[in-house]
Amino acid sequence: MSKEIPNNSPKDNAYIITGPTSGIGRATAFELAKHGTIILVGRNATKLKALEEAMKQKGLKAVSIVCDVSDITSIQEAAKKIIALPFVISGLLNNAGIMQQQATKNAQGWDMTFATNHLGTFALTEALAPHLPDGANVIFIASAIEDPERKPAKIMGMKGGRFISIEASVQGKWKAGGAKLAGIDAYATSKQCILASAMAFARENIRLQFNAVEPGITRGTGLGAEGVNPLVHAIFGRLMSVIPPFSKYASTPEKSAKTITTIMTDKSNKTGVYFDEKAKPMLGSELSRDPKFQDRVVAETRAFLAKEGFRF
Repeated sequence: MSKEIPNNSPKDNAYIITGPTSGIGRATAFELAKHGTIILVGRNATKLKALEEAMKQKGLKAVSIVCDVSDITSIQEAAKKIIALPFVISGLLNNAGIMQQQATKNAQGWDMTFATNHLGTFALTEALAPHLPDGANVIFIASAIEDPERKPAKIMGMKGGRFISIEASVQGKWKAGGAKLAGIDAYATSKQCILASAMAFARENIRLQFNAVEPGITRGTGLGAEGVNPLVHAIFGRLMSVIPPFSKYASTPEKSAKTITTIMTDKSNKTGVYFDEKAKPMLGSELSRDPKFQDRVVAETRAFLAKEGFRF
């Protein structure tokens, strides 16, 4: 955690962003900071400090919390530090996410992609939700890759989420018959689970607003980080953003930042909405829209995290 806390009163407005040091997260940090202090949550202290300083040079307020979103122990420690900060937290952007070429394990020995994109995001939300004020906005960065009927995904031979169970996903096991591109099934399944969870949260917690955003085919995102499938990065980061029919879904980190900020600062109490890259409501996969599936994912995730010692 950064030792330098902005000089704010206890009631100053703040927003949390995970994965803020590159791509959509970084662009959103600068855009959303027009509305309040940004709590930067990421695993690399050096990058966080550099971003914090860059924002302060522009007259924006930010404070850093070091946290590995794939590690539930790190999440528990970070949540305590966030709760102790002297801010009213008006929003949480669950942006951190990865897509790996080769499966790796997190600190607990779980599939890294699933741990980061679903388990960690879920756990951080559960830890912070009781401490957010009424009306606060919680946004999840989703992905239309989870939908087996999504046209761009079908053209690329992707099969959508391949969910068996939370326990199977933790072990890196997916339903047979998935995509041939390495890493896609893990990514699609993790994003399907967090989208389903977001919709379930919206139904069970009427005090807060829970929504999801599909940012479109976006160049310059954090999916270019280490361990990513280079072919997938080239396809989604460059080719698909300029070649029809994929280009109709094209966006940039800056455009995504404006969309996210619009939704995050909206006061109309919209909840349980899945927004596209233009901030228009869209539909997820048929499975992700099924309340029974949504409730199953939430129940299994809570049971798994509780078994592993995570305290909500």
